Order: sequence, then structure tokens, then C-alpha cells
Amino acid sequence: MNLFNLEDKTILITGACGVLGGGIAKYLLENNATVILLHYKTEALNNTVADFKKISDKVEGYVCNVVEEKSLQDAASKIMAKYGKIDALINAAGGNKPGATVAPGQSVFDVDIEQFKQVIDLNLFGSIIPSLVFGKEMAKNKKGTIINLSSMAADRVITRVMGYSASKAAIDNFTKWMSVELAQKYGEGMRVNAVAPGFFIGNQNRALLTNEDGSYTDRGNTIIRNTPMGRFGDADELNGAIHYLCSEASKFVTGIVVPIDGGFSAYSGV
Repeated sequence: MNLFNLEDKTILITGACGVLGGGIAKYLLENNATVILLHYKTEALNNTVADFKKISDKVEGYVCNVVEEKSLQDAASKIMAKYGKIDALINAAGGNKPGATVAPGQSVFDVDIEQFKQVIDLNLFGSIIPSLVFGKEMAKNKKGTIINLSSMAADRVITRVMGYSASKAAIDNFTKWMSVELAQKYGEGMRVNAVAPGFFIGNQNRALLTNEDGSYTDRGNTIIRNTPMGRFGDADELNGAIHYLCSEASKFVTGIVVPIDGGFSAYSGV
């Protein structure tokens, strides 16, 4: 038996048009999973699905908003009618807003509370609501796995990103809480875990970490100094852990947060 076989798995991914979500989707398709992309923008979703069909026909997309329960329920009904099951949900939707950060020259008292709430809404409720909607469908079969995306900002102070840090800390707690709840109420087939990426250069943080000439900013250099491997991560370096958590190889694993960070979380700085 191949414990890592994904051929019969139906896997949903929110934020599937982003750098990390899209990279995960591509990898899963290359490994014969059926992948369903969930995104709130029709054009971007259609373009991504069309691009991924060059890899595999086992891909389709549904337009829905991760913070709107009704749109998620509509998608869940269609998915269950077609596939009859959901094996895994990967909550990759997330982001940040300038007003929820403490910019250079500002203090915590300058944070925009409305934007702070929006960041919490997207990063926390944007994982909680899909987990409840699609998790309920998994529970009917008493089998399924949910994978959340945490962050290095969850358990330590990463300066400036106040709203993002608060929401990701809550994701860690929600992951552990939900893992216990589902296992106790619906059995060992229901699992909830998270991965915590270290520092990866993407569209949202590129200007924070790199200069126009490709050199690192002061913040970028600080991160590298505190990463024992001495580099930023590549998006595809999340895929091994995601594959493991989606597969039967991890069937006795629930309630964990896996750092994928080049040693950042282990390093004290001395």
C-alpha cells in the first residue's frame, strides 16, 4: 500500500490563485489528486483553472468568498453532488492591509482598527468559516483532513505586522481546538493540522524584503540573520508537508502546527 497516494483524493484549496495556494494546487495535480480551486474573483479563477488544465483534467473551480457562509454552502452543495466526498480542505486564503501594520515612524496607537478587523476577518474567519462549512460535509463521512496556514508571526513578535500576527496566533489555537473537537465527536478519520511557513518572498511582501536591484532590505537582512539556513524559502518547499498531511501517511497525526522555516523558529539569535 502506498501511504502517500493522492490519486483518489478530492482536495479543496481556498486562495488557490495566490502564490502559495496556486503552488500547492499545481503540486497536488502533478501527483494525481482531484483539485478544486476556490476563489472570489471569477476571471482570475477561470484563468487559473485553464492554466492548470495543461497539467491535469482533474481540476475545476468554484467562485465563493471565504468570509461569506452562504457562498461557501452553495459551493459545498455543488461539490458534494458531483464528487460525494471531500477528502481535504487547505485554507490558503489570507493577506494583510497597511492599516493593520505599524509602519516605520508609527506606534501601535496609529493602527487603523477597521483595517485590523478586516485582516482578522480574512485570516481567521476566512479559515474558520470554510472549515465549518466543508468540515460538516466531511463529518457526514467521518473522514477528512483540514490544513490551515499559520505563520512565524503566530508565536513570536514579528515587528510591525500586528493584525496579521493576532490572526495567525488564533489560527494555531483554532487548529488544535478543532482537531480535538472533531476527533472526539466524529472519530479518528477527522483530522486538523496546520503548516507554519517561514519567510517566502511573494507579491505582498516583496517590497518589504527586497530592493529594486534584488538586494535585501534591512528587514530582509534581519530575517536572513535569524534563519539558520541563511535564505528565504521557495514556495514549493511547502509541498512535502502538505502532501504528508493530505495522505494516509499522517492518519494518526492531528492538532499539530508544522514549521517550514529553515530553522527560524528554533533559533534564539545567539
